[in-house]
Amino acid sequence: MNSQSAQSPDALAPDAFDDIRRAVKRRFGEAARIGNIVSPTLGGSNRTVVFDLIEGNTSPKGSRRLVSRQETYSAEDSPFLSPSDQFQVMAAAFRHGLAVPEPVFEYDDTDGMGHGFVTGFVAGETMPKKIISDPGLAEARLRLARDLGEFEARLNEIPLAEVAFLERIADSADPIQAQRARYDFYNEPHPGIELGLRWLETHRPPPQKRVLIHGDFRNGNFMVGPNGLAAVLDWECSHIGSGIEDFGWISTRSWRFGSKLPVGGFSERAPLYEAYTAAGGPKVDPDAVRYWEIFGLVRWAIINMMQAHGHVFGGRRSVVFAACGRNTSQIEYDLLMTIKGHYA
Repeated sequence: MNSQSAQSPDALAPDAFDDIRRAVKRRFGEAARIGNIVSPTLGGSNRTVVFDLIEGNTSPKGSRRLVSRQETYSAEDSPFLSPSDQFQVMAAAFRHGLAVPEPVFEYDDTDGMGHGFVTGFVAGETMPKKIISDPGLAEARLRLARDLGEFEARLNEIPLAEVAFLERIADSADPIQAQRARYDFYNEPHPGIELGLRWLETHRPPPQKRVLIHGDFRNGNFMVGPNGLAAVLDWECSHIGSGIEDFGWISTRSWRFGSKLPVGGFSERAPLYEAYTAAGGPKVDPDAVRYWEIFGLVRWAIINMMQAHGHVFGGRRSVVFAACGRNTSQIEYDLLMTIKGHYA
């Protein structure tokens, strides 16, 4: 999948993957087996396992590389789609020929594995710092923003009838109010966030055509190969809204990873916008993108509140989640500097 570190199967319990083996046999027959199993150490609140599917008498050379993703944590305050909804959105994107991992199957109650799904494996790099600076990806960086602009235009063209279930998502109804509700849930005062929410409410751009958007369209959530974009991953924030919202998110200061380049830390804005328009998207209004960048900082600060809250109160003890409490204040600073016009 990428260069992230992994645990050796030998270090895990001998039956650690029996649940996946049983699920695979249910769908591909008793002769099906799995091998070359890797459990990436990065995966947040999901259990991710990469493995080869070997069907029947097929030799390992004819195997198929797959990825299993299982939800291991859910909570009342979670802003993320269920794995089933994620799978359906990916399936719609795949049907329309977009660069996404192929949806293979969903886990069901008979599997007894909770919620999750299996997709095809896509090779490439996801680590943001490597995407920004790896000399081996220099050629990919030259075309990555254009690839993403075209991807977004094609994603926005998917008929909403195919993802009508997303209408029930709070972010589809009103993304600002959705953030306000999440912020209020924690009953924790953050003046910078409150100012940001008020600014968003008083500076709303004119309504735009409602389209399917990824919702977490940023460096780190797409796979990059030597020739550019290989696949867009992590669909748990998908909803219906303005296509420009995705452009604001990828350009939010937090997702530049220290680079001066505004789009994901790897590109200027023009290639992204030009490719989007050339592929059928409307002309991009820079002021609208700025609005969604500020929205992105408010949203990211609230997500960090959520992670810290989970560490303190929600049974998700983690140094990473604990650090999110400090990150919230840092993001508030970026938010205020962006609203003031000191950051662009």
